Amino acid sequence: MAELKYLTGFGNEFATEDPRCPGALPEGQNNPQVCPYGLYAEQLSGSAFTCPRPANKRSWLYRILPSVRHKPFAPVEQGALTHNWDEAEPEPNQLRWLPFTVPKPNEKKIDFVTGLHTLCGAGDAKSRNGLAIHVYTCNTSMIDRCFNNSDGDFLIVPQLGVLLITTEFGKMMVEPNETCVVQQGMRFSVEVFGETRGYILEVFGAHFELPDLGPIGANGLANPRDFLVPTAWYEDRKVPSGYTVINKYQGKMFAAQQDFSPFNVVAWHGNYTPYKYNLTNFMVINSVEFDHADPSIFTVLTAKSTRPGVAIADFVIFPPRWGVANNTFRPPYYHRNCMSEFMGLIKGHYEAKAEGFQPGGGSLHSIMTPHGPDADCFEKASQADLKPERVADGTMAFMFESSFSMAVTKWGLDTSSKTQQEKPEDHG
Repeated sequence: MAELKYLTGFGNEFATEDPRCPGALPEGQNNPQVCPYGLYAEQLSGSAFTCPRPANKRSWLYRILPSVRHKPFAPVEQGALTHNWDEAEPEPNQLRWLPFTVPKPNEKKIDFVTGLHTLCGAGDAKSRNGLAIHVYTCNTSMIDRCFNNSDGDFLIVPQLGVLLITTEFGKMMVEPNETCVVQQGMRFSVEVFGETRGYILEVFGAHFELPDLGPIGANGLANPRDFLVPTAWYEDRKVPSGYTVINKYQGKMFAAQQDFSPFNVVAWHGNYTPYKYNLTNFMVINSVEFDHADPSIFTVLTAKSTRPGVAIADFVIFPPRWGVANNTFRPPYYHRNCMSEFMGLIKGHYEAKAEGFQPGGGSLHSIMTPHGPDADCFEKASQADLKPERVADGTMAFMFESSFSMAVTKWGLDTSSKTQQEKPEDHG
């Protein structure tokens, strides 16, 4: 396919139209009596109308048919996707997952939606406050199916395989070492090109935003100019056999039928969009003399709570960087935290657990559960010659950190062949 084009910026006011229909965007107003090309004007609101202007999120879509043209939603099988945080007993121990198994295509065809599995979470989609952490494992593309999350935003982190994501706003190609966000209410379909695996952070009641920089200044961490937003693309396609719109609503799965593709938006404008980001563009801040700065300096995106400085969830990465601190134990320090920490590994070897923590797996350190480097890492780092050195070259680890006390789902605990409690002797 032709190389995809993107708009640049984070939270900007964008405007785009498919070049096949020049002039599709109305001039000077949002909702004219008759839209160009006979299109329908439809607003997608990501915030209350009366939110302060900096927090007000909405886009206007100009489409061939309105999205209201569908048959009623009906419940469908939801597999291992859940928001039931009481289905298993609380588990305060450190947990680690081996790489999540991707089904072979010749065994069973699994697309992005049927391959969703919930690991842990907390809070409530009904009261619009909380989060869920999922993994996806799939081997086939979504055909005449799209997904709509009415509960919250999906931050998707591919680990194995490329995702071609078609949205109402256009297309995004998302590769390992990139991330993308599809915000609440946006319909999308996922095409894959083989065995595919990754992680998802879902937040209820807040949208992701860039962290405040404070004394860092105007530049640094994830710079706004490096975020990419799709340009308008549409298909005018009838589907007489039925197109399925899957809707996650209050943690349950529903499906409705319609006879046309939902990706029929010819033009759009606004600031409520899907977007993607290449993690290699992150401008790393680090200690240059002694001791550690806290890992919050590696925050890419945050979903803020109502308490200042406290997040529903942060997306944090541990990218390649220089380590130069003097008289300092350079790996991550031993820690007990008032936050929950889920870690994943996209590629390479995580510096604090070089052997036991594998790409495509994960770990969960619950609130106030002790964690830190394993014994081998501790011994090596305690005796290391502290010369300037590259840290984590060829590696990209990340963390979903939350102020919520997360519960592990029954599926997460039942994957016993893939889950192991970290051993006390693994710690120095």
